[in-house]
Amino acid sequence: MSQLANLQYVNFSSLINPSFWHKLTQLKLDVDKLDETERHIWASLNFSDSSTQHLYIEVDSTSFNDNYDLPSLCVPWQGKILNKNTIEQFKECDKNSLMQEQAVKFLEVLKNDAINNPSLINTFFVLSFADLKKYQYYYWFAFPAPLELNLPLLDVSDIKSTFSDEQLENILKSFLALPKEQKALFITKSNGEISTLKDSISNNSTFDPANNYFTFIDASHAKNTYNWSLKNILVLLIQNKHFKHLIGKTITLIALRVSRIDKNLTLNKSEILKVQLPETCGDSGWVGWERNDRGNMGPRMTNMKSAMDPKHLSETSVDLNLKLMKWRLLPEIDLEKIKSMKCLLLGSGTLGCSVARVLLGWGVRNIDFVDNSTVSHSNPVRQSLFKFDDAVKSKQKAQAAAENLKEIFPGVIANGHNINVLMPGHPIGESLMEQAKDHFNQLDDLIQKADIIFLLMDSRESRWLPTLLAQHHGKIVINAALGFDTYLVMRHGVTNVFSSTKENFKQIDGYEMIEGDKLGCYFCNDVTAPGNSLKDRTLDKQCTVTRPGVSQIAGALAVELAISLTQHPHGPLAPAFYKKFNNKSTDNATSAFDTDLEDCILGILPHSIRGFISNYTQVLPATQRYNQCIACSEIVLQKYKTEGFEFLLKVFESSKVLEDLTGLTEIYNASQAKDFDFSEPEDAFEDDD
Repeated sequence: MSQLANLQYVNFSSLINPSFWHKLTQLKLDVDKLDETERHIWASLNFSDSSTQHLYIEVDSTSFNDNYDLPSLCVPWQGKILNKNTIEQFKECDKNSLMQEQAVKFLEVLKNDAINNPSLINTFFVLSFADLKKYQYYYWFAFPAPLELNLPLLDVSDIKSTFSDEQLENILKSFLALPKEQKALFITKSNGEISTLKDSISNNSTFDPANNYFTFIDASHAKNTYNWSLKNILVLLIQNKHFKHLIGKTITLIALRVSRIDKNLTLNKSEILKVQLPETCGDSGWVGWERNDRGNMGPRMTNMKSAMDPKHLSETSVDLNLKLMKWRLLPEIDLEKIKSMKCLLLGSGTLGCSVARVLLGWGVRNIDFVDNSTVSHSNPVRQSLFKFDDAVKSKQKAQAAAENLKEIFPGVIANGHNINVLMPGHPIGESLMEQAKDHFNQLDDLIQKADIIFLLMDSRESRWLPTLLAQHHGKIVINAALGFDTYLVMRHGVTNVFSSTKENFKQIDGYEMIEGDKLGCYFCNDVTAPGNSLKDRTLDKQCTVTRPGVSQIAGALAVELAISLTQHPHGPLAPAFYKKFNNKSTDNATSAFDTDLEDCILGILPHSIRGFISNYTQVLPATQRYNQCIACSEIVLQKYKTEGFEFLLKVFESSKVLEDLTGLTEIYNASQAKDFDFSEPEDAFEDDD
């Protein structure tokens, strides 16, 4: 039991989300115009334990909604905004008279409506002026309460001295289940059960204060100091006819304080207090204007010019869907990691454009394009980042893609690089040697700086050098390629990456697993090195003819696979799970994975995705790294490490160098008698340029 002391109250502070001003601006311009009629608004108070000394009443754009949706640990506040048309009206408004006018209306609410809807106890109003030319907003929040209500605390005790742990758990559970409008004030019975004010009155002809505690949410969490709104609760008990018999008597209240111990909610900090209910209150007037940042009685001003710049608005809007996703569906997702991720797109054709657009949707801000061709007249209808004017001016694809991506979203850091990717079986003449070295160095530098590399080129051989360099630098590679009505999306296994959690890979019954550093690359299933795929081919064979929708599907899947990989606890070393099955019919292909298998917060992480539009199916095979692969095998990586560009020059001169180095030549010679066909298929997966 504490010594006698007067009740102490802590007033509230306003917390304004910038979206509040955006919404007010919209309503002022499109709806209210010159109408100064007060408008109803909502606010919220987070009642969970807080380390700050302020009790924040928060408003945002949803404050103007008819129905207000709240997080579970918040209670609603109902208020009004009185927005003036001129700064002079705002300044000349009699603030004291306005407070008393609002208090009179509030008293009527307490007398007539607050029993059925206790959330009305929590009230506020805002006097404001919006200077829409300068995007400056003047405002003054008020939280009305009677001036004189200094009651002595007859007794204060810890809630655990009255209720058992089991009763406290029941009180907390029942409180959280209450409708949001009933949480501001309710009744707790001596046995730990709770009921609403209106139910307690209807069930008792005379309210018994001995066995019923008035319980209010208290977010102050300070000893013997309580919410400013406790004053209004006492006013309700004095003014309402149902509690007239309590005037002059001792009543018991519970200051319900919800806090956390680890991840669990508890009421252990709650207090039980006893006071004598006075006969009158509020006769000396009402107060509650919020002090400004300097601690003085005066309004505040916020400058929203930078936030209302179209570029800043775009930034906020782009992030909205992702934040809603995090609030409701994926609270553990690391959006900042995605936002800061640097993506390198090798190829700016149909796949490059599709991938870039989906990356924007995920909030990626750093995108580099690499290509060496120009925009043709056939491109804009299939490649979403190009326009007719780009084709007329024969703009470089990489630069045009970067420029147009910035027009879609100015907040993106996009750059285009006109680089010729060197390829096996494509000799380099002496006159082009310096240029080739320069392009190689540029590509190597871009790969080193990137977090994820997307291979989206228009030929098989153009993917070899980036695959080798990415393996050498330990980078994540996502490969996407197209056929007429088929597509392939895959992630390459990543070497040269250390993870202390690798040993903690879980095993899943019924599934095989390949660790991330043992997964194969795009070339691991090849038994010949890629050569010049365009040589001696007619036009229809030089370009992959594909159904228009295939690139959109493959591009989206490539990005989703990449994002999932960044959110996996093992990152690039994330294992691929696959389920063996005997039926090879594509009708049953989707049974390769259970939809319930969740290895990451975004779901499963396959090694590769092969889709067939002709029968709308997908298979998710996983293959191990091939120790004789011409791109990612240890012997090739070691050869590049020791000889560098000189080794590459030999490969560019003749891709047979790779076959001899890896032993594929011996396999080929030994298999000739069996009449195997080792030539590259004409319907190989490729992007169309």
